[in-house]
Amino acid sequence: MKFDAQHSDQAVLKLLGERLAALRLERNLTQQQVAEQAGLGLRTLQRLELGATATQLSGFIRVCRVLGLVGNFESLLPEPAVSPIAQLKLQGKKRQRAAGKKATAPAAPRTWTWGEPE
Repeated sequence: MKFDAQHSDQAVLKLLGERLAALRLERNLTQQQVAEQAGLGLRTLQRLELGATATQLSGFIRVCRVLGLVGNFESLLPEPAVSPIAQLKLQGKKRQRAAGKKATAPAAPRTWTWGEPE
């Protein structure tokens, strides 16, 4: 199964866990070996592989590091491309926050009077 935006959070966690387990088995590592190398408890690794929601992201990263997957995070969250115009505006400064959309107040309805063009 592929990742899809329509999947629930639980379905995504389950799929991530299944893939971690498959990669661990492909590398011929036991759960105990991966847990020890990642500095996690065995039960934590088991919950990760089951897709349990009570796991921490740091544990997931540690397991990925043991399995040699951290380099793949770049494709998961690529660095955003900055346009040349934005680079000129920033002039070497790092952007600190998003501007958001400016709320424009709706124009007050004009009262029409006889003799005025519409």
